[in-house]
Amino acid sequence: MCFPFLLLKLNDFIHYKLILLAPMIYCSSLINFVSMRNYLLFITLLGFLTGSINTYAKGTYQTPENFVSEAFKQQVPEPVIAWIKDDLRKQVEEILQHKSKIKRTRYWKKDSRTVWILEEVGKKKPITVGIIIDNNKITRLKVLVFRETRGWEVRYPFFTKQFNQLSLMSDNKLSKSIDGISGATLSVRALDKLARIALLLNMNIQQQENPQP
Repeated sequence: MCFPFLLLKLNDFIHYKLILLAPMIYCSSLINFVSMRNYLLFITLLGFLTGSINTYAKGTYQTPENFVSEAFKQQVPEPVIAWIKDDLRKQVEEILQHKSKIKRTRYWKKDSRTVWILEEVGKKKPITVGIIIDNNKITRLKVLVFRETRGWEVRYPFFTKQFNQLSLMSDNKLSKSIDGISGATLSVRALDKLARIALLLNMNIQQQENPQP
C-alpha cells in the first residue's frame, strides 16, 4: 500500500506559511505516480495562494476623508474647487500623456499646506492617492485605494518616502527621479504623474492668489 499525504496549513494569512509533509511511500512501483500527483497538487495550491495574495493586496488602505483629517489634525478646512482648463489642462494632459475628462478637482488648504486626493489608472484600474504639499514640496504621499492585481508594492513607505521634499521643476518634472519597482512599472508611473500634477495644481493656486504685477 502507499500512503502519501500533503498537509497545507495557513497559520498566518498575511505571510502565507506553507507546510508540506513529504509523502510516505511504501510501494516502489507507485513512486512515479505519487510524485506526479503531488507535484500537480502543489502547483494548484501555489496558484491558489498567488491569487489570494493578489486579492489581499487590493483594497482601501485608508479612506480619503481620514487622510485629509489626519493632514489637518482633525481641523479640516472646507474643500475648494480647482478648475483645470486652458493652459493648465494642457500641462496636466502632457504629464498624463493622455486626454483627461476631469474639469475640476477638490483640494483642502490651510496656510501653506494643501491636500489633494487624485486618481490615475495604473494598468486597467484607477489608483487613489493622497498627497500633502507644504511650501511647494511634497511632505507625504500615500496610496489610499489600490484596485489592480499587480503593482501593489507602491503602497509601502520604502517607495512612497522617495517623494518626500520633492518639488516641481520648470519642465514639470520632479526635482529628483523616483526609483522603480520590478513588476510595478505602471503603478510607479501613475504615482509619479499624480505627484507632478498635485505640485502643478498647487503652484497654479499660488499664482492665482499672488498674481505677478
